[in-house]
Amino acid sequence: MSDLTSSTAALRTAIGKLGRRLRESAPPDDLTWSQVAVLGYLVRDGAMTVTELAAAEGVRTQSMGATVASLLDAEMIRGEPDPADGRKTRYSPTARSLQLIAANRAMRDDWLLQIIETRFTPEERQQLLRAIPLLQRIADQ
Repeated sequence: MSDLTSSTAALRTAIGKLGRRLRESAPPDDLTWSQVAVLGYLVRDGAMTVTELAAAEGVRTQSMGATVASLLDAEMIRGEPDPADGRKTRYSPTARSLQLIAANRAMRDDWLLQIIETRFTPEERQQLLRAIPLLQRIADQ
């Protein structure tokens, strides 16, 4: 196995573990992680249809329809007719869900900041900062 191959596997493992730790640092209240993911898309990307959400999350439209229905019932999202095609509905977050997502992100950011400040040297912090654009390029592929 080449150094790059083993490093790639180590990077994948580390990123997966970091993602799990971040999720654990900010529990989603009474929402499922699928519901939180949908709210995240709507907050980041704006109003979307069920079909767009399903494509973004990589699930079937029927599965996403159930997730969207549960978020509607919980008053976490609202639907409005698509201005380009009134037969479609575009969903957007409510003020309640925006507050929940903001609080959830703040908890995760605080957890990560505390780890970086207390467990890394100033030089290691600079290495992390320099790696962010590289990691972002991978994430954007």
